[in-house]
Amino acid sequence: MSVSRVMTGNLVVALAVTQVKPDVAVVYPIIPTTAIVEEIAASVADGSLFTEILNMESDGNAMSACLGAALAGGRVFTVASSQALLAMHEFLFTASSLRLPVVAAVVNRALPSPLAMGADHADAMTVRESGWVQMFCEDPQEAYDTVIQAFRIAEHGDIRAPVMVGMDAFFTSHTFENVLVEEAEDVEEFVGPCGAGSSVLDTETPRTVGSFSGSDYYFEHKVNQFQALDQARKIIKEVGKEFGDRFGRYYGCFEAYKLEDADFALLLMGSCAGAAKEWIDTQRSNGGKVGLLKLRLMRPFPHLEIKEALTGLKAVAVLDRAYFPGTPGGPLFAEIRSALYDTQERPVILPYVYGLGGRDIQDRHFDQALADMMQGHEKAGQTTCPVQFLNVRE
Repeated sequence: MSVSRVMTGNLVVALAVTQVKPDVAVVYPIIPTTAIVEEIAASVADGSLFTEILNMESDGNAMSACLGAALAGGRVFTVASSQALLAMHEFLFTASSLRLPVVAAVVNRALPSPLAMGADHADAMTVRESGWVQMFCEDPQEAYDTVIQAFRIAEHGDIRAPVMVGMDAFFTSHTFENVLVEEAEDVEEFVGPCGAGSSVLDTETPRTVGSFSGSDYYFEHKVNQFQALDQARKIIKEVGKEFGDRFGRYYGCFEAYKLEDADFALLLMGSCAGAAKEWIDTQRSNGGKVGLLKLRLMRPFPHLEIKEALTGLKAVAVLDRAYFPGTPGGPLFAEIRSALYDTQERPVILPYVYGLGGRDIQDRHFDQALADMMQGHEKAGQTTCPVQFLNVRE
């Protein structure tokens, strides 16, 4: 039975983890993930959670410990944010290549320099090609639900891939909202027993892990990994439906909001979706045919599903909360333009960057994007529109 509680994103992530009961929680916390670790440690200290907490000396060591715990057959959880995630970079590739089902809560924060604490997706976008499943959450409710599902997804026998669950720093991690939480027994039953696979500690069936591989086999190893990760889209939708059937909240690769009859659409990820939905409601009340596609899954990228959802629109404004110098748009813009490239009824696709370092976005910025889309669809075929930075001082 669901119970409504007022909690922050950090607190509900910690609650989800204590309900799932991982064998090991590896920690070297960084702001703004600290409260997640504190809450898990408090549950261990009071005897309500039997999880081994490993306090490490660095971020790289933390991910290395995750590898060892997962190889030993354990269910493993960790946290990361900003430069801490980048310090794990080498070991992220090792985790995915070895098909280790580690779950990491990533509180998305801007990268230095200059040093910043605000929300930004550059940390996750920098490591998006590391072979991890990447999911992004709008609010504390979605963070709670997604962390629970992440263990099922990571440990699924057809995938066995590590999963990052992202939420925007402070906007989601530290904001109190009403959240429906489930009984611990129901969550434990939904997730099921640990599916981490065989353990390297099993001396009856010894095996080699992470050995050298020359060109005669390396290619095959990587293709096997690629094919397994590609299955994640199907599994994520199946797990999301099963979660919805049990708890009443359904999830997939994305959320389409008032998109079915829209001419124009915003496309974005994370906490900004709530403001976008309110703006869309206002536009709809005034007769505007505009909708939203809130992307939840960044890797593997749901290109086929997005192609189906966006075909027939006149224009799409892609809003990125990350930007890398020397590119024609943010990471989402590049992915969306690629996904829709061979669509006959391809909408005009406009690139925007917003919210870097935690900068706010307001209705007037959505108004600007809509005006651009309404003008841009009349110039169909022109896909060289320069990236625009919303709410940046001249």
